[in-house]
Amino acid sequence: MTVGELIHRLGGELIQGDPATRLFKVADVSSAATGDLVFGENAAAVADAQKSDASAAVVPAGSEIAVGTIAVIAAKQPRLWFAKAARIFAVPAAASGVHPAAVVSPDAVLGDGISIGAGVVVGERVTIGTRTRIDAGAVIGDGVMVGEACRIHPRAVLYPGTTVGDRVVIHAGAVLGADGFGYVRDRETGSYTQFPQQGTLVIEDDVEIGANTTIDRGALAETRIRRGVKLDNLVHIGHNCDIGEDVVIASQTGISGSSTVGYGAILAGQVGIGDHAHVGPSVILGGQAGVLSGKTIDTTGTVLWGTPAKPLREYLRELATLSRLARRKKGD
Repeated sequence: MTVGELIHRLGGELIQGDPATRLFKVADVSSAATGDLVFGENAAAVADAQKSDASAAVVPAGSEIAVGTIAVIAAKQPRLWFAKAARIFAVPAAASGVHPAAVVSPDAVLGDGISIGAGVVVGERVTIGTRTRIDAGAVIGDGVMVGEACRIHPRAVLYPGTTVGDRVVIHAGAVLGADGFGYVRDRETGSYTQFPQQGTLVIEDDVEIGANTTIDRGALAETRIRRGVKLDNLVHIGHNCDIGEDVVIASQTGISGSSTVGYGAILAGQVGIGDHAHVGPSVILGGQAGVLSGKTIDTTGTVLWGTPAKPLREYLRELATLSRLARRKKGD
């Protein structure tokens, strides 16, 4: 891939160097070699990139360029440009077909160019789209539908009835479509009976699901993870939840049943959301923030912290007040 070809596909402007410069992969500035692409987002990083052994660097538009031989591409969002270039350089593994040690139902519909690894179990009435790869030990339950160009890593489990869109990545150990945590208590005896857990789970296109993340199916309706959602490792999403497009959720976050998260929201690590809660579009919840059951947060674009979650300035003021009270108490 040449610099000129990358610019043609990704945009940007060549402001120094030869468009015929060949590139083979992306690299960190400290380890870059000939044929590598690096990036810089500030003046110091740009200077380091230009002094590296890389063949090309992508930098913010308007950057001052030192004299040198490295090819320099100016882009509005150099980190994003770099990430997209990395995807272009990544060469997918060749399709390997169905491994002899896999167990595939005879009525499963398999698309062209698929790979199914050793120990994979594919149930009845399953549909798997073209160019999808399912790695060793994964279990695809009865009636599951998997779209095109998906990657399902080892030991992932898709319960019966789960639907997965195109270009979805499911990392190792993820469990999709298990029963939700819903029980009805007998007021007379104190015993619990499971409320019906017979709904579905829908994962839309371009979603990434981290290792050991779990998403429950709906109780009577559906759980839905919308297009472009990115879930870290060890995230749990309960039954009947609806997670909006392009939401990002970091590790160890738990979302209770029947809650919603709006488009573009960001949930940091260890956030806890109670049942029937609603987080609005573009809300940012800081680490360990808590949203109480039934609470609605609709302050678009607001950063919230603490439990119960509140605007960051308010949270910091309360912390300062508590600190002053503690010092005063200590001085008594």
